[in-house]
Amino acid sequence: MQILTRRRAVGAVVALTTAALVAACSAGSGEDTGGARTDVVVGLTGEPTNLDFTTTSGSAIPQLLMNNVYEGLVTIDQEGEVQPQLAESWEVNGDRTVYTFTLHDGVTFSDGSSFTANDVVASIDRVKEDWTLSLKSKMDVVKKAEATSDTEVAVTLKHPSNAWLFDMGTSVGAMFPDDLSADLATETVGTGPYTVEEVATGEHIRLAARDDYWGEAPAIPEVTVRYFADANAQANAVRAGDIDMAYNLQTPDLLDGLEQDESLQVIDGTSNGEVLLALNNAAPPFDDLRVRRAILYAIDRKAVLDTAWAGHGELVGSMVPPTDPYYQDLTDAYPYDPDKARELLAEAGAEDLSITFDVPTRPYAEAVAQVVVSQLADVGIDATIVPAEFPAVWLDKVFTEHDYQMSVILHTEARDMLTIFGDPDYYIGYDNPRLAQAAEKADQASPDQYVAGMQEVARMIVDDAASAPLFLFPNTVVAAAGLEGVAANATTESMDLTGLRWSDG
Repeated sequence: MQILTRRRAVGAVVALTTAALVAACSAGSGEDTGGARTDVVVGLTGEPTNLDFTTTSGSAIPQLLMNNVYEGLVTIDQEGEVQPQLAESWEVNGDRTVYTFTLHDGVTFSDGSSFTANDVVASIDRVKEDWTLSLKSKMDVVKKAEATSDTEVAVTLKHPSNAWLFDMGTSVGAMFPDDLSADLATETVGTGPYTVEEVATGEHIRLAARDDYWGEAPAIPEVTVRYFADANAQANAVRAGDIDMAYNLQTPDLLDGLEQDESLQVIDGTSNGEVLLALNNAAPPFDDLRVRRAILYAIDRKAVLDTAWAGHGELVGSMVPPTDPYYQDLTDAYPYDPDKARELLAEAGAEDLSITFDVPTRPYAEAVAQVVVSQLADVGIDATIVPAEFPAVWLDKVFTEHDYQMSVILHTEARDMLTIFGDPDYYIGYDNPRLAQAAEKADQASPDQYVAGMQEVARMIVDDAASAPLFLFPNTVVAAAGLEGVAANATTESMDLTGLRWSDG
């Protein structure tokens, strides 16, 4: 996927501290004796609650750590394609059930231990046995993993799978030592080019390049990621030069001004992130298909995109972005039709419907919520916004306890349609046994049949109005004009920092 630019632009133990940012964290502070910058300061919103993405939900942790601190056998490149990482190559047997990976030799973890096939086996087993997130289901297809030598591992699947190798390029494919004893919430032990050097809660996380990294050393020895509670503060910081890069900028109304600044480059990257109007299928009133469909007919998604996000993004009709092989245009499945919405509400006996709308404290969610509430009012639905601090409150109340009726959230995980709708115990509460059967059949089929089968699954979810995908979120990056190697396409949760470098000019 080509990056579109609006203007062409040339694990150690973590010390948990709430100390203020030291001077070295400000942009432009890192210099060597020749005057060249040796650091980069990145600005984000949405701070990780800890460092353990095996037991803690949310994209903020793998966004920071994958590819930078942790690596997998494979990785997903900026085009959305599977590429070798810790595995230098692999072979697949005739019936597509055994993957034999040949590993790079000489790889070490940040604790100094060697990376071998035993670590691969342990990491795969750990997902199946110890992970607590719903993402662990992506490893259910694995029958066994065996080390055939220090640098070769054979993974046997229960049946052929079109999805598994791609999934290994996401956070479930992260490699850990086989004798892992670290508390992953506060320690990182990965094979990546960086280690976590410092966590200043509420302020920043600093990464330091490893001297013993097995691959090509990153050009930037130190990356500091500063977290802003307010998206406007993030934008102002990059404009003022306090940070070098604002990743996933969430202030579309400020982009025009930033584009005019010759000291900055604005890059529109692609994303897997769908903004989802989440309906709790397991609780009234959304346990009624007619009410769910009424909601979808009542929402003018183009107006939501234009009003809430200044038209930046792309309309989607399902939880499948255009970069996925089984994408199909389903945006016309529920055209804006307030009369149809009122008709369905009357049929369901819900003409004077009142609902609570739990909205996470994120800029996109708050902006979207205002438009949605107004549109629902037009068909007689009284939606009351209940702010939910994100991530702590929202993750506990909505995601974990399922104590909500309607919410809105950005789902950033790659190919997550089945994660969201394939498990009735997931927070959406969508329960359709036919879906699991259709998805399993598609996954085991030929690649062509896989595409057709997954398109059938997507249509099934849309027909049931399980929730309302509103639009595909853009990954907008604003960076200093001299910063090169920006990986702006969010093809997985990862914000890959390893290619950053300062231009010579």
